[in-house]
Amino acid sequence: MALLALGAAAWAQDAPKNDFPKFEMPGISINGKEMGERAQVGTMLQVSFALTTLTLAPYILVMCTAFIRVTITMSFLRQALGTQQVPPTQVLMGLGLFITMYVMAPVGSKMNQNAIQPYLAGKIEQPKFVQEFTTPLRNFMLAQTRDKDLQLFVNLGKMKDIKNRNDVPFYALCPAYVLSEIKTSFQIGFLLYIPFLVIDMIVSSVLMAMGMFMLSPMTISLPFKLLMFVMIDGWHLIITGLVNSFNIPP
Repeated sequence: MALLALGAAAWAQDAPKNDFPKFEMPGISINGKEMGERAQVGTMLQVSFALTTLTLAPYILVMCTAFIRVTITMSFLRQALGTQQVPPTQVLMGLGLFITMYVMAPVGSKMNQNAIQPYLAGKIEQPKFVQEFTTPLRNFMLAQTRDKDLQLFVNLGKMKDIKNRNDVPFYALCPAYVLSEIKTSFQIGFLLYIPFLVIDMIVSSVLMAMGMFMLSPMTISLPFKLLMFVMIDGWHLIITGLVNSFNIPP
């Protein structure tokens, strides 16, 4: 109460006229970008784009590269040999990944040369960057895709304005490419099975002629298949033929 009584005199005093605070507008200026100035993407948009790309990266690696043909061919080879889990799945996937990187290296080099480096240097804008970045991958996929598979998805989508292969949109090209790669892989797998099937038939005929019906032909034929595969340097032949089977556009 004493403090309030002493402060009443101060409250009653008039404030000097010149002590009122001055009200000033903040320094805000509204200006548009100058003509020819390169627009910048916000940090949040860049982070969102990067996270989205990382999320879709496994599907892009599997569906839009040489990984499909390589891994399916390796799986057929292991089944034809009859070695069950040898080589292990991790080894086959790792080998398939490195072969895919080797096959896709020219495509990645074009993407870096025509899109990434010019964009980082500020020579091209974002729409041009996206076009130049996807063109090498699109050309690679078109080079591996059959016309019949492209026509299938064009007809299913009722796309009447498609005049040539380059007019096919990416959402129709991607499933057509996957279908073509699966067909090619099955054709390669059939050719891989033939020599090993011949060995199985010979071993089975010999065992039946000798009356050894209780002995599994797979047990006897496996060493002969491994011996033949090593003698002809099978891994070298298969990897060479597999890499050469891809049509790399110039």
